[in-house]
Amino acid sequence: MEYGVHLPLIGFDDTPVTLQRLQSFTETVERLGFRTLCANDHLVFAKPWFDGPTALASVLDRSGDMTLATTVSIPVVRGPAAMAKTLAAIDILSGGRLIAGIGPGSSALDYEIVGVPFEERWKRVDESVLAMRAYWRQGSPPFEGDFYSTNEVDLAPHPHGDSGIPMWIGSWGSAVGLRRAARLGDGWLASGYNTTPTVFGEAWVRLGQILEDSGKDPSAFPNAIASMFYYVTEDRDEARRTLTEVVGTAINRPIEELAERLPIGPAQECAEKLAAYEAAGAQRIYMWPVADELNQLETFWDRVVPLV
Repeated sequence: MEYGVHLPLIGFDDTPVTLQRLQSFTETVERLGFRTLCANDHLVFAKPWFDGPTALASVLDRSGDMTLATTVSIPVVRGPAAMAKTLAAIDILSGGRLIAGIGPGSSALDYEIVGVPFEERWKRVDESVLAMRAYWRQGSPPFEGDFYSTNEVDLAPHPHGDSGIPMWIGSWGSAVGLRRAARLGDGWLASGYNTTPTVFGEAWVRLGQILEDSGKDPSAFPNAIASMFYYVTEDRDEARRTLTEVVGTAINRPIEELAERLPIGPAQECAEKLAAYEAAGAQRIYMWPVADELNQLETFWDRVVPLV
């Protein structure tokens, strides 16, 4: 199982996001051996949220040969043409290292402030994926949908690869979401705080069957679990405070549910949770330190990864 890590975009505390902070973070991640560098996407959130594509672009020269990923991009909110243009630029500048995780996001307010009905999000996501593929593939037939059209539009320059940027579809594991991932995606992106090893494993088996039934090879369809918030500490009181005062104030989930799902606590227990995901079929997990980030990256790599 490979590990990636999220750029520190959420304002869990009052530490500002600066270019130096993002660069130091990326240099540490690359040195330790994480294989993917991720950027999430929201316009507004319960906590301040730094712009994901901008942050990812700002550290390209510090990212080595790591894969870059959006986890997830929200093309319905940003508009599929603008999103396709931005991601193509990141892919070109990185030499073709980008994977585009695509989804609707989870914030109705994101939709409200751009004037798009939240209830249309999934239909628009479906069309956005098809529109972006058409934008990225030079000479491909135009896409015509109810919401978007690529007719007579050439968004050159195109991404690094002839087939465009791989798109992994974000889904928490519902039957509809898995069918969407199989139908539209090049991979599946699950959510760390919205699943468990059991739920993930069952969904992965169902997705494999859906892929087989549609004539696709399950072994060629990758997965990853994103937004795995973590904090390694042997002090259980500190772990509880981190869970309630840091993560709990940002994520609208019951605290006990988060305590069960997230690797926040002693190294051995964190490793056991991650090992359970590996046993369930997880191929990549994208970690997100919620405090003391540089020390936590070192601690995770030195004390948790060997136990997994």
